Amino acid sequence: MGEHSPKVDAYIAKAKPFSQPILEHLRALMHRACPKVEESIKWGQPFFSYNGTILANMSGFKEHCHLGFWDKNLSEEVRNSGDGPLKRITSLNDLPPDKQLLAWIRQTAANVDKGEYRSPIAERERKTKPEAQVPPDLTAALKKNKRAAETFKAFSPSCRREYVEWITEAKREETRAKRISTAVEGIAEGKQRNWKYQS
Repeated sequence: MGEHSPKVDAYIAKAKPFSQPILEHLRALMHRACPKVEESIKWGQPFFSYNGTILANMSGFKEHCHLGFWDKNLSEEVRNSGDGPLKRITSLNDLPPDKQLLAWIRQTAANVDKGEYRSPIAERERKTKPEAQVPPDLTAALKKNKRAAETFKAFSPSCRREYVEWITEAKREETRAKRISTAVEGIAEGKQRNWKYQS
């Protein structure tokens, strides 16, 4: 049986009062449909994964809640690309019947088991961008810090690209120099560019 994460408990406890029963209900359905589901907080929201694959995420906003499925085998409407039934949930009455929600969760988990799950992340990665060209001033700064250089080399291409783009977007030399210094310091500590937003 998947365990409840204290971080998700805290997220729901801090949510608006109207959204708490909605979030609790969605969470309960996730566990009912997929007993091995794992909970985590990513990008500040509760995520539900199965065998290392994201099934769905939920959010509680000021005036509505949202449930988003990640398997591209499900319709766009269900995955909330448009104005689907799970995009703006303001009460339990806005939800599709439990039977339907359970079916979508079970279908997504079954697709993981069958190797038929289509991840939007994997599809984005297939459209790979070329390796980022590391500017000479960043290369020089990394050479002066062995740990940072090794960590930067071990980062994924997208992680390296985030640092390179952040540095090269600087308009002034002073800003660029400061960003390089901050980057090297963070990289030496193993931090990705947007580490603050990761769980």
